[in-house]
Amino acid sequence: MQPSPSKNLLQISDLSKVFTIRRGLSSIKFQAVDHASLTIQAEKPEIFTLAGESGSGKTTLARMVLGLQDPSDGHIYYKGVDITGISRKQRRDWFMREVQPIFQDPFATFSPLKKVDTYLFETAKHYGAKSSDRGRNLVDQTLTSVGLSLREVAGRYPNELSGGQIQRISVARALLTAPSLLVADEPVSMVDASLRMSIVNLFKTLKEERNLSVLYITHDLATAYYLADRIAVMLRGWIVESGPVERVLGNPLHPYTQLLKGSIPLADPDRRWDEKADLAPMDIEEYTRAGCRFADRCPHVMDICRRQVPPDYEVEGRTVKCFLYDPAGAGVPVPSQAALDSGAIHHA
Repeated sequence: MQPSPSKNLLQISDLSKVFTIRRGLSSIKFQAVDHASLTIQAEKPEIFTLAGESGSGKTTLARMVLGLQDPSDGHIYYKGVDITGISRKQRRDWFMREVQPIFQDPFATFSPLKKVDTYLFETAKHYGAKSSDRGRNLVDQTLTSVGLSLREVAGRYPNELSGGQIQRISVARALLTAPSLLVADEPVSMVDASLRMSIVNLFKTLKEERNLSVLYITHDLATAYYLADRIAVMLRGWIVESGPVERVLGNPLHPYTQLLKGSIPLADPDRRWDEKADLAPMDIEEYTRAGCRFADRCPHVMDICRRQVPPDYEVEGRTVKCFLYDPAGAGVPVPSQAALDSGAIHHA
């Protein structure tokens, strides 16, 4: 299949995913991803990070990109082709070769009863290495590119390798198809802390040496700041702030991004948002209430925030979904309930 000319490698346009939650005899529909848009450019490789706490919708968005879930609305374009409408054959023969996943749990990728090198040889053969010698050379070269060798992994089962080794083998298997894009969903969250940065650095190396772009999904701001070229921060299905990582995390504008940055020391990659950020647990009402989904927790909430969904504003080289940045002036901030409860607001 011949892709159409496009300035973007990946373009996600107004993408939405609606789920139905049943409560007794009734049901509630909510948008786990709500009109999300982002692009990964085609001119040069980049690492685009999609960041958010648990329940933000980032993994759902990644699964739609990979074709593991169908979107309820919107479009996903890869090299100019709308992949939401391609056939199974086109997806299998073209898209799945070009776009490869790296999943969170490396051990779930491989059967415990099957030697890991078997997967690598099968993948190499399927994608063009017809002779055994050629396949062996390709597998060894690819393993070398991720810091391993065929001699280290040959004949071994997953339980005979470390989590870091298995995740590197997962990356190597993906590279055997010569992809243009990796979709890496929390690829270091289940790897020992001592090995996380080696995996993170591997993605940087692949971008530079193989001209490979990465859609990197994470809950970890430290890793995001270190690794990303651009970043989108998700909250309850919305992308609330996106742009160059130096701008978004160096000087966050959305109150939610400010809260996250203030909760995590960027120098410590082992600190997690769900451990330190002062955030309420995932609440279905935050997806379904009118207005801004962050209104009840925002220190700058305005009356309009409880009535209307904020649009996206272009501010200082990034996009921000917040009425604070309405150039016309949306209203006057009023104290949040959290501020009142904490005693931060005192009445005369």
